[in-house]
Amino acid sequence: MAQKRFIIEVEKAKEASEGRPSRGPVYRSLFAKDGFPAPIQGLNSCWDVFRLSVEKYPSNPMLGRREIVDGKPGKYKWLTYKEVYDQVMKVGNSIRSCGYGEGVKCGIYGANSAEWIMSMQACNAHGLYCVPLYDTLGAGAIEFIICHAEVSIAFAEEKKIPELLKTFPNATKYLKTIVSFGKVTPEQKQEVENSGLEIYSWDEFLQVGQNQSFDLPIKKRSDICTIMYTSGTTGDPKGVLISNESIITLLAGVKRLLESVNEQLTEKDVYISYLPLAHIFDRVIEETFIWHGASIGFWRGDVKLLIEDVGELKPTIFCAVPRVLDRVYSGLTQKISSGGFLKKTLFNFAYSYKLNNMKKGLRHGEASPLLDKIVFDKVKQGLGGRVRLILSGAAPLSAHVEGYLRVVTCAHVLQGYGLTETCAGTFVSLPNEIEMLGTVGPPVPNVDVCLESVPEMGYDALASTPRGEICVKGKTLFAGYYKREDLTKEVLIDEWFHTGDIGEWQPNGSMKIIDRKKNIFKLSQGEYVAVENLENIYGQVSSIESVCPDS
Repeated sequence: MAQKRFIIEVEKAKEASEGRPSRGPVYRSLFAKDGFPAPIQGLNSCWDVFRLSVEKYPSNPMLGRREIVDGKPGKYKWLTYKEVYDQVMKVGNSIRSCGYGEGVKCGIYGANSAEWIMSMQACNAHGLYCVPLYDTLGAGAIEFIICHAEVSIAFAEEKKIPELLKTFPNATKYLKTIVSFGKVTPEQKQEVENSGLEIYSWDEFLQVGQNQSFDLPIKKRSDICTIMYTSGTTGDPKGVLISNESIITLLAGVKRLLESVNEQLTEKDVYISYLPLAHIFDRVIEETFIWHGASIGFWRGDVKLLIEDVGELKPTIFCAVPRVLDRVYSGLTQKISSGGFLKKTLFNFAYSYKLNNMKKGLRHGEASPLLDKIVFDKVKQGLGGRVRLILSGAAPLSAHVEGYLRVVTCAHVLQGYGLTETCAGTFVSLPNEIEMLGTVGPPVPNVDVCLESVPEMGYDALASTPRGEICVKGKTLFAGYYKREDLTKEVLIDEWFHTGDIGEWQPNGSMKIIDRKKNIFKLSQGEYVAVENLENIYGQVSSIESVCPDS
């Protein structure tokens, strides 16, 4: 049987010339063989994504959070698309009443919530740049971002206000208005006003512009809608400029991809929002859900309670980073090994039987329907009972965890790859293709991809097994690093973005990430060490949560 190949060649390989290394052929997704998806009519900005869904699905539940009744979490309570829109208009009018308009930088700081989305949509409506602030970049990062991006107004979760006040007095050169997603204490009000700034609780801020209404500016595809700061491995965070065009091009590509594998999103889909909206991965997924009129439920902010939130919400799509899926995997394997002999034997039999059928090419739903009901349904119910797609991104997922979850969750487990600079999705593996295990799949149908040789590391893009630095070209690419033309020029060469990751094409057209360019440290005794190996070894120790090389 001839092997399926999910990519097509669109440009020949290039030999090394003029100081540039050789480059392999340029490929794109088979689902784009007749061209990339056409721009969607009437969709020119992130604001249009939301506005059109409000027109189309006004009474659909859009944003939900769990009600706390007598100190106990209850059911999810929902705001409809129209209710969210009405609040967004109030937030927007208040922002404008304070004198902020197009091109002004607006910070958003805190865990995912309805207010986070509303603040972002108000920025989208009035042409402000949305600048997510997050503290995993280190203590000084919030202050750095406010000063570097020149943030004038910042929205913040109630419990993050003290962190925001730590950026005083330096940040007050730019920051003039703070809005809490909740309440403000009298002491905080005093401190902020003493520094010559204004601070509002959420309810107060909604009243600020209540008697005024402002026209929305016309937004262009090329307009920047967000500046996302990413942690460089060295030096200060870099502000990645993302335009409306990047996000709406990506949406069209994701839609084409899901339709091609018969997994299209509908307004009935439900998403659990817990990965940070400050990162591109979650942001574009939530944009996709909003575009389809689907529902987004927020977690309570505690990783130990995540599975309980999932059980209550019953999402249909579950996005995760490997660390979360590793936890799910260890939880399941521990449960099974502590069960009785009979249970364990039945589970292992069911697992082997289903896996073998999947390897023969059967879809996961057809591989063992009876055993799914008897054995694996409990696992499925653990994720709420309705999950059909599990998408992993942000770091490599180990092949044994991916393989295991593909069998036992009764859902497609897909691994994706992308960077903030490529607007997240660049590669994603496909449902029912068991050979794609351990790879990030073929390119999404809106980018061109090639490998560039890295001779100093021994990687040759023209070899029979092509290996090299992954380079990406297309309209999803970022517009540059804010105020860092020098860094932009280093990675954007002749329209090709150089990712810094080393990939290897597989015969079926999927990509395997095998290394990182320049990720070799020289120790004080002169030895060279590959960081990934150390991270993988330390990562197996259960008491170590994550390993960060200090550079």
